[in-house]
Amino acid sequence: MRSVSDPARAAKLVGLLALAALVVAFPALAPDPFILSVGVVIMSYAVLATSWNFVGGFTGYVSLGHAAYSGLGGYATALLVVRADLNPWLALVLGGVVVAVLAVPIGIASLRVRGASFVIVSIALVLITLLVFQSLGDFTGGSNGLRVPRPFGPDVLRPEQHERFFYLHAALLAVALLCWWAIDRSRFGSGLKAIREDEDKAEALGVPTFTYKLVAFVVSAFFTALGGGLYALWFGFLDPIFQFSVLTGSYLVLMSLLGGVRSLFGPVLGAVIVGYAVEYFKAQYGDTQLHLVALGVLLAAVVLFMPDGIIPALRDLLHRFRPRTASIREVSQAELAEQRRAGTVEEARL
Repeated sequence: MRSVSDPARAAKLVGLLALAALVVAFPALAPDPFILSVGVVIMSYAVLATSWNFVGGFTGYVSLGHAAYSGLGGYATALLVVRADLNPWLALVLGGVVVAVLAVPIGIASLRVRGASFVIVSIALVLITLLVFQSLGDFTGGSNGLRVPRPFGPDVLRPEQHERFFYLHAALLAVALLCWWAIDRSRFGSGLKAIREDEDKAEALGVPTFTYKLVAFVVSAFFTALGGGLYALWFGFLDPIFQFSVLTGSYLVLMSLLGGVRSLFGPVLGAVIVGYAVEYFKAQYGDTQLHLVALGVLLAAVVLFMPDGIIPALRDLLHRFRPRTASIREVSQAELAEQRRAGTVEEARL
């Protein structure tokens, strides 16, 4: 067994190290600041998609309203910096904690419903937060937006800002992935996956389903808020229409489904593909809605041909071509004769 598992583990380790090396080298490989800024956007999407996967991947609940938590995280961080004059990094952490606390009553109310009802509740949350932050113009800036001071000061040029925030997003992504990996291998994660497969049966077996769902929901909101706050510090400007957009939540669902919601790096792969596609269509075709058409076609293709996502599909394909080991171990003629002699001696004793 060890001879089979060790090469697989070694391959995973090599792949992980290669991925880490690529991430570290990307700012140096980027040909211009625009490509580097696209890298920051994709990394931000990867953080948000991985954060979404704490709920969607573990419990199977599809939320289109995670833009509410990223928007709340962005505004909480920005308002703590602008109104309370806090250190930006302290404001980022406190903003994530504030959103996590707010997610508790939201989760208690919304997690009592399932399926399409939960999707509708999540969309309603985004629309409510959009209206609230638009109406509080004196405090949040309203439709005029809110300008956020950059944490590294005016002396740091824009390309250096991109590079630093790329690494900050990568660090946050690594923490989120590590947390997801730890939960996936814990008893808590087993309970969440039981909820995903059959919630009623899991509850009948003694799993505290509502508590487990609520904890996963709050953890997801916390990391989503951190991602939104870090994006706000990088971009430097917040607009309620953009921050609280149902389209952002749809992107996160598409990214996770494309890569594979049940795999660790599925949302990351989906974020790279979808994030690059979105930025490419915006750069090539401006403000047209062509990117929405392309993403709709991509989503339909995923549902039809790879319903479990790219990574599970590739894993299944590799299993098909992997040489199969015999279920019965082959023995030599000498070993067979020895076994027969041992059996004859045993029969004589009886």
